[in-house]
Amino acid sequence: MKITPVILSGGSGTRLWPVSRSLNPKQFIDFFGEYSLFQQTALRVKNCGFVDPIVICNNEHRFLAAEELRAIKMNAKSIILEPTGRNTAPAIAIAALDVITADPKDDLILVMPSDHVVNDDKKFISQVKKAAKAATEEFLITFGSKPSRVETGYGYIKKGRDLSEFPELFAAEKFVEKPDKKKAEKFIESKEYLWNSGIFLFRASIYLEALQKYCGEIFVHSVNAYNKAIYDLDFVRLDEESFEKCPDISIDYAVMERSDKVAVMPLDVGWSDVGSWQTVSELAKKDKNKNSLIGDAFVLESKNCYINSRHGLVAAIGVANLIIISLKDVLLVVNKNNSQDVKKMFELLKQHKRQECNSHTRVLRPWGSFEVIDVSDRFKVKRIAVKPKASLSLQMHNHRAEHWVVVKGTAHVVCGSKEFVLTEDESTYVPVGKKHRLENRGKIPLELIEVQTGEYLGEDDIVRFSDLYGR
Repeated sequence: MKITPVILSGGSGTRLWPVSRSLNPKQFIDFFGEYSLFQQTALRVKNCGFVDPIVICNNEHRFLAAEELRAIKMNAKSIILEPTGRNTAPAIAIAALDVITADPKDDLILVMPSDHVVNDDKKFISQVKKAAKAATEEFLITFGSKPSRVETGYGYIKKGRDLSEFPELFAAEKFVEKPDKKKAEKFIESKEYLWNSGIFLFRASIYLEALQKYCGEIFVHSVNAYNKAIYDLDFVRLDEESFEKCPDISIDYAVMERSDKVAVMPLDVGWSDVGSWQTVSELAKKDKNKNSLIGDAFVLESKNCYINSRHGLVAAIGVANLIIISLKDVLLVVNKNNSQDVKKMFELLKQHKRQECNSHTRVLRPWGSFEVIDVSDRFKVKRIAVKPKASLSLQMHNHRAEHWVVVKGTAHVVCGSKEFVLTEDESTYVPVGKKHRLENRGKIPLELIEVQTGEYLGEDDIVRFSDLYGR
């Protein structure tokens, strides 16, 4: 049987705020080098004989996911959009339905969260292939990572009897949610427990049969949501009304803890769930004083600190056990022992409707990006970048006028009945209420400075008449 990877990309990563934000969550961030966590997950299954992956994400991240795959020269079998988050059991059901619909041979599916780290990709793929035989014979395989420390932030799986007919596999005796420290210490001492990695391998039909048996409500509504889905550009949009009826339940609760056909394969591949700044700091390189310095950062008489400066110089003196994150619009300082509480701060700021929860100063769009440079009561200044062959929508604003100055590349402009080209060091003016479009027909990025003036400068003051991206 073929193996179809399924990349789950629905998380928001609030414990990794302020780098992770609602419109650009942690899976799309490059915490450990050149590639984002999402790209690392996709590259893990590239060139190993597997089918192109299925990606499950939400509507707001659809262009991010597509662009991340394009950047690493990978294609997706499908990019399926969840209208609302409903946890892993419904998401995996949708992927299984997509596999069976495309090919009734009933392939295996390899489910992988997009926000995890695996240090040894080759060994990981080798373990997956070893588990494939058991999966073809109707076992639901979960992968458990060998613990390297006492960890209270992960779930655990207790190994049962070994399955002699399938080398390296054990029956899954018990699933345990995040334990307290004493229980976690006992688990490690017993050597009978593994970290629950959230990675699974099984036949699409076997999962659907188990879901129908143990949680029929999810099965019915997932089938309805998939059957009523519509295709939008390269995306599959699930039926919102049907999908919202699915209970918000993980695959562990819905199926794995109930079925007697669950097997666990131990992994020793340097797996980690990147769930907090504490975890990021543990994975980062350290100096002799156990400090990790990323970006423009210096320390004196300090130890066991993680400092990540993505904007400006950070200088720390005489401090210990701190996490410091410096961005253009946010400075976060937190004791490592309180790293899980970053989520509470995020929720507090969200209650106060702070924009810093949603997006960075540089906001990604399917056509490129914009960054707010300055803002006041009646003006806003942006730096806009438009990718080659990309175009903004034909649009109009009811409350603001716009002044454009091209600083790099060539802009093709539509303004009312006029159509013209602007090159570097040229400018134009778009009055209030005038239909306009900005397009880059060239081969290099287009960059311009936009000055908005008017009584209201919110991003929702936009009326679209046509758009390449279906917005």
